[in-house]
Amino acid sequence: MSKIAAGFRLVRAGWIMVREGVVAALPGDQLAGLPRLAWRIARLFTRRAALRQVRSERLAGAVTRLGPSYVKLGQFLATRPDVVGIDIAADLAALQDRMETFPKAEAVAEIEASLGRRIDDLYESFGDPVAAASIAQVHPATVLRDGKPVKVAVKVIRPGVRRLFQRDLESYFLAARLQERFIPATRRLRPVEVTEGLAQTTRLEMDLRLEAAALSELAGNTRDDPGFRVPAVDWERTGRDVLTLDWIDGIKLSDGEGLRAAGHDLKAIAVALIQSFLRHTLRDGFFHADMHPGNLFVAADGTIVAVDLGISGRLGKKERRFLAEILYGFITRDYLRVAEVHFEAGYVPRKHDVSAFAQAIRAIGEPIHGQPAETISMARLLTLLFEVTELFDMETRPELVLLQKTMVVVEGVARTLDPAFNMWRTAEPVVGKWIRDNLGPRGILADAREGVSALVTLARQAPELAQRTEHLSRELAEMAEKGLRFDERTAHAIGKAEARHTRTGRMALWIIALALVWIAWKLA
Repeated sequence: MSKIAAGFRLVRAGWIMVREGVVAALPGDQLAGLPRLAWRIARLFTRRAALRQVRSERLAGAVTRLGPSYVKLGQFLATRPDVVGIDIAADLAALQDRMETFPKAEAVAEIEASLGRRIDDLYESFGDPVAAASIAQVHPATVLRDGKPVKVAVKVIRPGVRRLFQRDLESYFLAARLQERFIPATRRLRPVEVTEGLAQTTRLEMDLRLEAAALSELAGNTRDDPGFRVPAVDWERTGRDVLTLDWIDGIKLSDGEGLRAAGHDLKAIAVALIQSFLRHTLRDGFFHADMHPGNLFVAADGTIVAVDLGISGRLGKKERRFLAEILYGFITRDYLRVAEVHFEAGYVPRKHDVSAFAQAIRAIGEPIHGQPAETISMARLLTLLFEVTELFDMETRPELVLLQKTMVVVEGVARTLDPAFNMWRTAEPVVGKWIRDNLGPRGILADAREGVSALVTLARQAPELAQRTEHLSRELAEMAEKGLRFDERTAHAIGKAEARHTRTGRMALWIIALALVWIAWKLA
């Protein structure tokens, strides 16, 4: 029954997308056959008022009707331009996560249940909400520190939001499975895995202790960095459903006029923003992945303060090296090295020719060096890079896609501050330093130390490895003699999976039939 209910919710969402003109805004003229016919039919059912709107306005209208779960879905897909495309990802990133506030009394109940203390014992004062998003809302409050009242921001989870997201996630998984089954061309994008990523991201974001931990980690990493900080966490007043932070008095980065009136150097802020982001990425392997202007403030001393760390990204050492060498290769026009890095990292299959891949990379990089700095678009560069990597069978790397998307957003913010901003010149000092520290003599020594440590660990595990090898050898010999056999549980799992696929196809047909009946009834 839950799958049938998920199907109906999916049909309702599709109908709202059609009515609000979201489907009609897709590039249907590039389709053929049944998909093009479906697109034409969708245009017939689109509201006339929606047809006069731009695509981002249509998306906003649909999301408003669908509710907070779809706001979060849109925000997540904005981090996956490899799945929805650069243009649609940009539209989704512009969605305003502004929802109706819920009553103060409900917020107080959530806080007291989460922390196990009365609100009067936690805060000297607790105000009405000042902002509300899909998952939580923010209240101003004061606490006593050293006998003095200090203003803080209190983020409180929206009541019932977990149940709502869990319900809608069933619809998302159903849509992903149907897509994989009936649209083979999209299997490369792994829609079920993308949906699993959404589910995991949402679960993490709805535990405010994890956001507090991320803020604490970023604060530790950037303690000595110039021009950047995050608000301090009040751990005594933080739990699963409530997060208390220092209040930020500053000007939003989106308020250019306000920044100028306050006497801030906008060009210096743009440089500090990009270089801070690259330091977090390359040096620490941990970065704020939602750095849009609404989450960035400028304090009175010119320091950038980042808030709302619900979405963060991590890169391992291999990915950081990959990123640094690619950026440096584009800066220095060493396209062969950029191509070799893709192969060394295992991102492009060895069956392809390195020189041919380098030629494709050159087609991306050379136009950059032929343009003035202010006309170079990172978004355009990434579009071309996705196209080229697809031609060479490069699989989607979610962590790199998230990084690339965030870089596009950060660059866009920098250009609003300084229209003549030179991304490459600004990036070179940070990227160059990381290259020298990690790929030069010091980097070689560090790699050697790690190699020795790995050998010592391997030596300690040698007896256990020998025992496992002997056990595996016996099992292989038995398999060669008696053949491959499934145990009862494995055979049952295979049968269950096959039955599920067949059932999914039948259910899809029922959903389509019921949807047509429902639409006909609505139009009657």
